[in-house]
Order: sequence, then C-alpha cells, then structure tokens
Amino acid sequence: MRRLPAHLPLPAPLLPLLAALLALAASLYAVPAAYAADNGEWSVEPTASGPGRRPYFYLSADPGTTLNDSVTVTNKTTVPMTFLLYAADAHNTPRDGGFAVRTREERQRGVGAWAEPDRTRVTVPARSSVTVPYTLTVPEDAEPGDHPGALVALDERVAPGAGGAVGVGIRRAVGARVHLRVNGPAVPALAVEDVRYSPDTPLVPGTGDSSALISYTLHNRGNVTLNPKVALRAEGLFGRTLLARDLTGVPGELLPRQKIRLTASWAGAPQLDWGEVTLTASAGDARGSGAVSFLAVPWLVTAVLAAAGAGALLWLRARRRAAREG
Repeated sequence: MRRLPAHLPLPAPLLPLLAALLALAASLYAVPAAYAADNGEWSVEPTASGPGRRPYFYLSADPGTTLNDSVTVTNKTTVPMTFLLYAADAHNTPRDGGFAVRTREERQRGVGAWAEPDRTRVTVPARSSVTVPYTLTVPEDAEPGDHPGALVALDERVAPGAGGAVGVGIRRAVGARVHLRVNGPAVPALAVEDVRYSPDTPLVPGTGDSSALISYTLHNRGNVTLNPKVALRAEGLFGRTLLARDLTGVPGELLPRQKIRLTASWAGAPQLDWGEVTLTASAGDARGSGAVSFLAVPWLVTAVLAAAGAGALLWLRARRRAAREG
C-alpha cells in the first residue's frame, strides 16, 4: 500500500477499495495515438532522435545486450508536477484484451525488471519537459521473442474519488510503450480453448425470439505478439450451415503467453436442433480452433418427452407385473 498524504484520511474498511482503484488507475489501455501517450495534463514519449518523433520504443537486442535510450515527460499544466518514473511489464486485460501494465508493487519479469531509469522521481516545471535516460539490460537467459512493456510516469498526488468520497483515492499514470524483440527463434502459436454455448430460448418453440451466447478463451501460446482474427461457424443436424461470420471485438494485440476471455452473441439461434459451433482463430501462420456441441430443445418439450417416457416405463412395468400374476 502506498503512503498517502496526511490530508486524505483513510478509514480501514476502505483499504481494499483504495488498492483496487490504485491498480486500475495505473493500468495503461490501448489508445491509438500518433505520438506521445497523453492524458491532457502530462505526456510520456520516447525522446526524439533527429528530426523525427517515435510513437513507441521499438527495440531489438540479443540476449546479454545493454541498450541506452531516454524518455521525455512533458507537463502541460500551469503548476509543477512530480512523478514516480518506472518500467513495467505489459499484459492483456482478461476481460476485453486491452493493453495494460503492471503496477509498481507487482513482480516484473521482462521489460519492467530489465529497464532502469537514471532517476525514479522527477519534478517537471509548468509547461515544460524533462528528459530522463534509462538503461535496458537484456539477461543472457532471456527468452527469444517479444517482451512488451512501458516506461510509466505515475503522478505522486492522490486524487479524491468520485464525489469527493473520504478515504477513496486514485493515482493516475501515463506510459510510453516499449516493444522489445529479443533476437532468436520466433514461434507464433494460437489456441482457442474452453468454448461454451449458453442458449436463451422460449419455453414453447416458435413463440418468441431465441439467442445464444458463445464464450471462449483466446490463448497466445507463442513468443510473439499476434493480431488475431476469429471466425464463427455453426452447423446443425445433417451438416446444415446455420451461421458463418467473422467476429468483431477481438483485440488487435494479443501479447505472448496471454489469455483473454471473449464472447459472441448469436441472435436467432436454433430453438430445436442438434449441432456444433466451431471457432477458428488465425494470425499469420498461427492457427487454432475449438468447438462445442449443442442440443437445442425447449424446456417444455423436454418436460413433455420426459413425462411421456416416464409414463411409458410405468405402463410397461404394469403390463409385466400383470403378466407374471396371470
């Protein structure tokens, strides 16, 4: 837990909530930008080299190599600001696959452990910029492939929560992405796992609309960042094609070794059918698929069939008993 300023009292019951807000505020989600990572008050970007500007840090190195570069933090406000400067590993958020980074308190294993700014605390005057050199040392045993991360400027101040709630604080961070490729074999691998089918059908067939929710896990099993596409296909009884479409909402960047849980809706899903749903993911030469079978039978039909079956069984037993007694 970070030490909070004395003017922000912190009742003990709100400690877990504050910790969650701090972690959330320190995450950096993917926002398309031409250059600097910017929240309107301050920005963080690779220091310009020559006449051009760099949107991110694009680095390539062999294991055991040391790289030197610098990051520029710009204060766009009218008052000085002090930031904690640190490197962090990146990951995909499990819920939607957004690009995010670890907090300072979390364990770092890649860029977050290998990159070290010359200063970890920097004060930037109003409407000014400060450039801080940093060193990135790639270990001898570093795994080949992509190691995404960011150089993060975390505002030292703790802002009050929504509505000025006492004891609830938020700390904000902005970071410049680091795309590090450690030279060696690139192994793209993609898998679709744990496919599930959840129908929502009317009690009586034909009396209402039906739908289904298809959920699945997209898993980058390789060591390079992928840009996956996912196709959905559903077949009914006797191989009839019920649905075939490319899915939207798939994240544009699936980082190495990351898993994300995604869903797709199917309006007009069958109310009475038996078939299979297949999801096929592809990204360049990487390809993976997963499937799940479904049996669409309304509850009323199921109950009628069960009742009929139970009645037939009872009638058959009664006949056998009567035959034995006769």
